[in-house]
Amino acid sequence: MTLPESTSCQLFRRAIDLLAKPWTGHILWSLQEGPLRFNELVTQVEGIGEKVLSARLKELECQGLLVRRVLPTTPVKVEYELTCKGQGFRHVVEAVTRWGEQLSAAELQPR
Repeated sequence: MTLPESTSCQLFRRAIDLLAKPWTGHILWSLQEGPLRFNELVTQVEGIGEKVLSARLKELECQGLLVRRVLPTTPVKVEYELTCKGQGFRHVVEAVTRWGEQLSAAELQPR
């Protein structure tokens, strides 16, 4: 089933708007292998400030891309894990990488 162009454009725009925010892609990619705690994310997403990371995690949680889980430990620990929807980011990376390879191959072709 093909979506009407306006719907397709709106969905594309929504995804691009989310990914255009600084650090979003890096956070989603860091969580692909499994749950991480906040400090682990600070280390994985090198250069991100804690305030920005916290805000981005809240936003991604509101979008349904990850879940925040409070672990029953002392002291309390919190971990973040991608939902099925968030794991779909892997397909985006793979598709864009394939397209990038095609673009690179086209540049190598004689004109």
